[in-house]
Parts: sequence; C-alpha cells; structure tokens
Amino acid sequence: MSKQFEAKHAIITGGSSGIGKACAKILASLGANISIIARDENKLSIAKAEIEKNIQSSKQKILTVVADVSDRDRIEKGIALCVDELGDPDILITSAGIAIPGYFQQQSIEIFERSMAINYFGSLYAIKAALPFMERNKKGNIVLISSGAGAIGIYGYTTYSPTKFALQGLAECLRGELKPLGINVSIVYPPDTDTPQLELENKTKPAATKIITGTAQLWTAENVAREIVNGIENNSFAIAPGLEMTLLVRLNSVLKPILNWYFDRIVTNNL
Repeated sequence: MSKQFEAKHAIITGGSSGIGKACAKILASLGANISIIARDENKLSIAKAEIEKNIQSSKQKILTVVADVSDRDRIEKGIALCVDELGDPDILITSAGIAIPGYFQQQSIEIFERSMAINYFGSLYAIKAALPFMERNKKGNIVLISSGAGAIGIYGYTTYSPTKFALQGLAECLRGELKPLGINVSIVYPPDTDTPQLELENKTKPAATKIITGTAQLWTAENVAREIVNGIENNSFAIAPGLEMTLLVRLNSVLKPILNWYFDRIVTNNL
C-alpha cells in the first residue's frame, strides 16, 4: 500500500462513471476513504458497490452525494457533507464533464453555456469549496481533468474545447498560488477514453471529427486512472497519458501547425 494514500479522503466529482469512478477504485485499493459526487443517485449506488470491492480495510468508507456540479449551492453543500462525514479532503479530482460535438452554427447558445457551467465552473466551484480544508492542513492535491481537446482545438468541438482550455488556464494560475501553501495542482489531458461519455459524443460527432479523433489510440478508463494516480504520487503538474498526449502537451507550439494542416486535409476530404 502506498503510504501517501493511507487513511486519506479523496473527493471525486463525476465519480459515478468513467475516469472518475476508475480513479475512485484505485484510490480505494490504496486505502483511501472515497466521496463520489454525481447527479444520478442510481448510478452512484452502482458505483459505490463497485468501489467497495476494492477497499483494503473494513474501516474504509465510501460516501455518495447527489449534486449537479454546475449548481454552486448544491456542490458547496455536497462537499461540506463529504467533509462532515469523512474528514478533510487530501485529494480532489474534478472529473464531472460533458461533451456535445457538432457544428458551431447548428448548436444553441444554451449548449455552450451548459458546457461551460459544468466543465469549467463545476470544477471551479468544487475547488473553491474544498480548498479551505486543504489550506488549513497545509497539504492536498487538486486534479483537474482537461482533455486532448484542451491542448489543441478540434474540429466539431467548439462547445467543448474552450471549456477545457479554460481549465488549463485555471490550473496554471492555481499551481503558482497554491504551491507555497503545500497544495499541489495537476491537470490531466486524457486521450479518447472508452467511457459512457464517449459513447454519447459519438452520436453527434461530425464525420470529420470522428476521423480526427479516431487517429489516436483509444484508452480504457482504468489505464487513464492509473496515470492520474501515478501523477498525484509524483506531484506532477501536467499528466498526459501515452506518447501522443505527452508529445502534444510538451511540444504543443511545434506540433500544432502540423496537426492543423493534417486536420484541414481530413475536413476537406469529408465535406
């Protein structure tokens, strides 16, 4: 067992499925108490049962909280409940998010607003609510889940990519502010990951978007979660699973013109 996670408390938004749930399973296997927050009570109950199969001690607790991260009052009360039940958080992972691909002209303003409310403000609200407890303990890890589409704008993702770029800016600012307080900030750039969210995305992806995203290796949520937990243990700022994401994040300014040229060719051939 990793001593870093022994008898600790991890709060995970979007913890009922996908990458969030996979992180919860791994952290539970390392001895952590887990709080998962999501909108669907039934999915939370199913996830709790799965996570409990990974605990290492009968003393560990798994808490579920129903809340929409875009509702500031609900997420603040939800995190306060997590703290009341399981103690101050050592880890916060903001994994809740949505992606609704489509053409800019055809998507309503409401979709843009909803995407920003969940993906960006949902993360910000959770951080604001959890941070005072980390600050008073002078330790903690905050992990924001961005995307490969948060490192380079992707055709068909105008409602999604900007929200993930915003998370990168937030993480970069917070990193410098919180480091002197003993709080580490990480941002994750997952590649396409086999999750229920991706299944939903594929229903509205333009043809060219499917080809562009299909050029990268599809990861499992479990493998992405392992990279995230390793990044937390190593206090890594940028966590980029796989060679493709690592190169994109580290050599972004060099690769972006080449990738844009390649993407343009795909789009032209599929109009």
